[in-house]
Amino acid sequence: MSFLGMAIIRQYERGVVFRLGRVREVKEPGLRFVIPLVDRVRKVSLRTVTMPIQSQQIITRDNVSIGVAAVAYFRRVDPVRSIVAIEDVESAINEIAQTTVRNVVGRSNLDRVLAETETLNESIKTILDVTTERGAWRWSS
Repeated sequence: MSFLGMAIIRQYERGVVFRLGRVREVKEPGLRFVIPLVDRVRKVSLRTVTMPIQSQQIITRDNVSIGVAAVAYFRRVDPVRSIVAIEDVESAINEIAQTTVRNVVGRSNLDRVLAETETLNESIKTILDVTTERGAWRWSS
């Protein structure tokens, strides 16, 4: 609807305004006016997203094969960077989360995986926080 000169931004969104292809500003929630045919508004949801991580077979340090499934919770904190710096945020998060889970569980013994699930969860979250620090999203605990 930004082609009519106005955009409705919901409470949980931010509108990134591109003027002739260049980032102009971030619009807050409400009825916002833009220049028709010159400005384009891309809405970015700031809500927490739940993303299931596909089940995968992982070989632990003691050569035991286990199936691991996970769920990632994330939310965008910088609407401009989530559009400009990252082509496909969901795909990037999915790949990073799968790789991190595989690496952390693969470095652990089966006993540790079963007994210290909370510790492994925290180490995965810490690694993902560091990895995505320069990105446009944050992991929820």
